[in-house]
Amino acid sequence: MLLLLGFAGLILGGEWLVRGAVSIAHKFNVSPMLIGLTLVGFGTSTPELVTSVQAAMVGSPGIAVGNVVGSNIANILLILGVAALVLPIAVSRNAFKRDGSMLVFATLLCVAVVVMGSLSRPVGSLLLVFLFLYLGSTIYLERKHKSPAGDVYDAEAESIDAAPLSMPKSAGLLIGGLLATIIGAKLLVGAAVSMATAWGISEAVIGLTIVSIGTSMPELVTSVIAARKGQSDVAFGNVVGSNLFNILGILGVTALVKPLQVPATIISFDIWVMLVATALLILVAMTGWRITRREGALLILGYAGYILYQLVTLA
Repeated sequence: MLLLLGFAGLILGGEWLVRGAVSIAHKFNVSPMLIGLTLVGFGTSTPELVTSVQAAMVGSPGIAVGNVVGSNIANILLILGVAALVLPIAVSRNAFKRDGSMLVFATLLCVAVVVMGSLSRPVGSLLLVFLFLYLGSTIYLERKHKSPAGDVYDAEAESIDAAPLSMPKSAGLLIGGLLATIIGAKLLVGAAVSMATAWGISEAVIGLTIVSIGTSMPELVTSVIAARKGQSDVAFGNVVGSNLFNILGILGVTALVKPLQVPATIISFDIWVMLVATALLILVAMTGWRITRREGALLILGYAGYILYQLVTLA
């Protein structure tokens, strides 16, 4: 019951937070590109951020790191696969050259950091520096010369149901969403730790599976809705942006709040699954610059195989 309540708090809180923030941004005439890049692109990762920080604070590094690695795996194999089944995803070649390249860099950096075995505050600071450099350079380049990537960010901003709201209502949504996300994360982490203890399995496995799937629900909802509206490029951009923020933002902030030791199971297996999933994303995106329904089905089968492996190793 606590697990379900935690998921509900994260999903609803994440949606309210993004809607409130987007509504306030519109009132201050913030450009759609900036809204899509920051508030929408990274706002859907708020559940992962709050959950990982909460897990780190209570001394559960398996859940904190497993949540990020598992969410990135789920974003590519599950969420992108489902979105492609709803509607084949067209990939902008020019947009992918920049954001896809950054995702590859961030993923390789994440692998290097995880293999070292610990997430220290200097490492967390370095990750955040790369995140801010990416954001700053993207905003500068888009203001100087509009690119296809900027069009995707605009579409992401338009995909949010931001009906005109008064400032008090917008602020209420923002604050209420933040509180619901924090409470949901606290319930989720508490339930996850209890489940790991009761079932006699590692917290890392819980973080990589149940927790990561739950915290990825906002991305799934956003991507499926975008695909149904015919905005398949938004679904793809949402996954790329979320994975970037998970690595550079969430791991960075979590390490700053509390340095972590990475569980051995993640070092030996799961981080490499994330690397392979990212390589697979690059492959399916560059083959015809389109992710077909068949490729989407293959991605989902890959995720099913990953979950099956986790279950088999527990037996």
